[in-house]
Amino acid sequence: MRPVLAVLAAAVPLLGISPARAADGELHASYDTYAAGLDVAEVEAGFGLGPWSYQVRLAYHTTGFVGFFYRGHQFNEVDGSWREDEPVPTEFSGEGEWRGQSRLARIDYRNGHPQIRTLVPPNEAEREVVPDALQANSIDTLSALADLIRHVADTGRCETVVHTYDGRRATEITAVTVGEEVLAPTSRSSFSGPALRCDFTGQMVAGFKFNDDQSADRKPLHGSAWLARVVPGAPPVPVRMTFETRWFGTTTMYLKALSTGAQAVAAVH
Repeated sequence: MRPVLAVLAAAVPLLGISPARAADGELHASYDTYAAGLDVAEVEAGFGLGPWSYQVRLAYHTTGFVGFFYRGHQFNEVDGSWREDEPVPTEFSGEGEWRGQSRLARIDYRNGHPQIRTLVPPNEAEREVVPDALQANSIDTLSALADLIRHVADTGRCETVVHTYDGRRATEITAVTVGEEVLAPTSRSSFSGPALRCDFTGQMVAGFKFNDDQSADRKPLHGSAWLARVVPGAPPVPVRMTFETRWFGTTTMYLKALSTGAQAVAAVH
């Protein structure tokens, strides 16, 4: 990751961050998400990335016009460790409510194999079972994000390929380096300046819904993430993300605020 000291000098006072607190190793980022010019969701993310272990929390809920018609909220969390610079999740949990239906997932990982502890509603009622071969050595999506952040921090590059499994779907995610770009100031974000752009593609490979259009579900979804070291001494974080969705079209997340401290991850709920 290239130096962005000039941007940090300007951004840190605006965000109310004390550089000395970056050593605590935890970050709490808040994002606003827009689609077709409308505010569609609020997102909170907590990153605790240590030399031997990691913890990531992600919480989001729909807002505005979309929230009125498609009300929902979600909270996901993972704990894991690093093994030869690769993420090894220990336990993943996710709980939320969408269109009035509760959804819950608990997954433990043992020797590279995800063990489903809880899955509500049962997967058999809505999707094809993911073959064991595609479950083996897979990780969750939060571990994939932690892997990208660490990889960028260590190498200044984005090249990664990961296979994820959430108890229902198996997906292959590929990221490539585009290069440094300068993000212009916008009222939607607290960050502007140089950031490393990573382009990524996600494609579902198993776990398709029954009686659904598999050709549409197999279509790759593309996106871009811009990462920067907003806090000196802390890892780079996504300061902006643009990605395709099957629900809202192209969606963009803007970093709204960032804080650090020993309880930054726990503040995400």
